[in-house]
Amino acid sequence: MRSYRPSVTLTAPATTPRPRLLSPAYAVTTVGMFALCALVAFEALAVTTVMPTVADELDGVGLYALAFAAPLASGVVGMVSAGAWSDRRGPAVPLVASLVLFAVGLVVCGTAPSMEVLVAGRVLQGLGGGALTVGLYVLVGLVFPAVLQPAVFASFAAAWVLPSLFGPALAAWVAHAIGWRWVFLGAVALAAAAGALVAPALRRVGTTAAGEPTPRSRLAWALVGAAAVLALDAFPPAALVVLLALRQLLPAGALLARPGLPSVIGTRGLMSASFFAAEAYIVFVLEENWGLSAGIAGLALTGVGVPGQRPARSSPGSASGSRTPR
Repeated sequence: MRSYRPSVTLTAPATTPRPRLLSPAYAVTTVGMFALCALVAFEALAVTTVMPTVADELDGVGLYALAFAAPLASGVVGMVSAGAWSDRRGPAVPLVASLVLFAVGLVVCGTAPSMEVLVAGRVLQGLGGGALTVGLYVLVGLVFPAVLQPAVFASFAAAWVLPSLFGPALAAWVAHAIGWRWVFLGAVALAAAAGALVAPALRRVGTTAAGEPTPRSRLAWALVGAAAVLALDAFPPAALVVLLALRQLLPAGALLARPGLPSVIGTRGLMSASFFAAEAYIVFVLEENWGLSAGIAGLALTGVGVPGQRPARSSPGSASGSRTPR
C-alpha cells in the first residue's frame, strides 16, 4: 500500500518589532516628558542669567544667595514627598500636583513686588520641580518597557543639555525686550502644553502603586534639612542640622565616603553642590564686576552646558564698586 507524507512548509516565526521611543504608542508621552525636563532645565538657566537684574531691580542683592538656595532646599522636600506619594498612590496625582505647584511658583516670581516674595516663589518652584523630576522617573518605570527605559533616561540628560545652547541668550533677550518678569510668566504656558502631552499616560497608569511605602520620617528630616539650609545665612550653626538631616536621608556612610554606593552618592552630591554654587555666581560676577550684559554673561552657562567645551580664561577685571551678595 502506497503511503503519502504530508508536505510541511517551514516558515520563519513572526518577530515582534522592537519598540521605539517615537513609535505611535510612546511618541506623545516621550515628547511630553522630554519637554517637561527641558522646561525645568531652561527655567534654571534662564533664572540664573537674569537674577542679577532681578536682584538689582528689587533691591534684594542681600537675598541673592537665598534665591538659589531656596529651590534647592525645597527641591529635596519635593523629591521625598513625591516619592512617598507615588509609592502609595502612583505617579499621576503627584505629578499633576507638582506641575501646578511649579507653575504657581513661576507666577509668584513673575509678579513679585519684592525680593522676599520672589524667594517665596522660588521655594514653590523648588517643591514643584523636585517632585516633578521624581514623578517623571516613576512614570518611566510604569509606561515604558525595560528595553526602552535607558533611552528615556538618556533623553532626559539631553533635555538638560539642549536648553544650555539657547536658554541664557533667550532669557537675556526676553528680559531686555519685555522685562525679566516674562522669563517666569512665559514658562507657565509651556508647562501647561507639556503637561497636556503627558496627560494620556497619566490616565493610563491611574493610581497604580509604584513600590514599597516610604517611611514618613524621611519627609520630616527633609523638612528639617530644608529649613536649616534656609536659616544658614542668619544662623551658621544650622549647618550641623543640615549634616544631621543628610545623615538620615542618604545611605549609611555617604558622608564618610565609604566604598561602594555611599561614596558614589556622596561624591556626586559634592560635585553637584560645587557646580550649582559656581553657576549661580558666575553670571553675577561677570555682570557686576566686569560690566558685561546678561546676554554675554549667559554665554558662560552655554559653555558649561556643552559637553567637552570649556570657557576660555580671561584676566579678571576691576572689582571696584562691586557688590557681593551675602
